[in-house]
Amino acid sequence: MTELGSHIPDSGQAAAPPLARFAAVAVLHAALLVALAQALAAAFPVLAPGMPLALSLHVALSAAAFVLMARTAEWSFPHPRLGLCNVVTHLRGALTAALAMPMVAPGVLVTNDALAWTWVALAALVLSLDGIDGLLARRAGLVSRYGARFDVEVDSLLALVLAVLAWESGKAGALVLLLGLGRYAFVAAGAVAPWLAAPLPERASRKAVCVVQIGTLVALMAPVVTPPVSTALAAAVAVLLTWSFAIDIRWLAARR
Repeated sequence: MTELGSHIPDSGQAAAPPLARFAAVAVLHAALLVALAQALAAAFPVLAPGMPLALSLHVALSAAAFVLMARTAEWSFPHPRLGLCNVVTHLRGALTAALAMPMVAPGVLVTNDALAWTWVALAALVLSLDGIDGLLARRAGLVSRYGARFDVEVDSLLALVLAVLAWESGKAGALVLLLGLGRYAFVAAGAVAPWLAAPLPERASRKAVCVVQIGTLVALMAPVVTPPVSTALAAAVAVLLTWSFAIDIRWLAARR
């Protein structure tokens, strides 16, 4: 998992980005997503209306990542090869899109234990793949600011999807949405106050908080985690996340 806000310098000279390869991966993962969504809808018919949402999220994420690679110099991809690292990140994005399917049936994760445990397993798989893409990038010499940004956006989308599902399930009330919206609020604040958008140094505690944040959101989907325990967990992680952002804001404010 790449730390939110960390500055990852590119290495080597810039090369033409592998846009055709990225597009092919996006199409392949779209087909995989459709197959997965159909299988899930067959097992749990209540999910069928969520298939368009999942595909829409996949298309939006893929399009944004493609444009970022092709047109944004600040986040340019300096390598001629896409690399397995970015394929894994994109796969995590496709699986995250599938996780959004129950949003169209609020509360279904509470009324259907089999579905809830299936979603815990799928979300745990997505979380377990996190960190692998960074390791692959380092081993292949394909580290880039683009890859780090792509990783962060997938992490953020995963947190948002899981937070909305927890909220719809009544696990922690609106408080749990803070766990999914925190990073987006920070980015929005940076658009208003540019000093908040400056690169941040790496911080181990930021990475740890991010892991705890998403891990807790995965746990909240489990049928055995119910109020008041689920509410207390969400509140504790919200405090932890606020503390982490406060450290970054203080560091940035001192260097305005």
